[in-house]
Amino acid sequence: MIKGFRDFIMHGNIVDLAVAVVTGAAFAALVGAFSAAFINPLLKLVTGGGKIGGQFVINGVAFPYGDFITAVITFLITMAVIYLAVVVPYNTFRNRMTKPAAPAGPSTEEKLLTEIRDALRAR
Repeated sequence: MIKGFRDFIMHGNIVDLAVAVVTGAAFAALVGAFSAAFINPLLKLVTGGGKIGGQFVINGVAFPYGDFITAVITFLITMAVIYLAVVVPYNTFRNRMTKPAAPAGPSTEEKLLTEIRDALRAR
């Protein structure tokens, strides 16, 4: 039972998945820090700056739309980098590794029919 569990854990797909999750979490933190350091201040400058830039208040309730815009931009940056760094190279690699299937030869029925046709022509 322990050997089976060890084989399961050491299987390549599980290790690759674990590395991908850790890398994804680190990348999300990096993009989040970028958004907090650069995008939020830019949004505050564009929307009026100051402490209340990027939000509006109705009846004393604050609606921080700047946070939502920052989250959308963060998501788009994350997806763009994942697409460019993972999906495009993977698809290119997969297309290079898959060889076109060789055209299938005639089936046994087709061979037999061809022999019959040739025999009839020979008569």
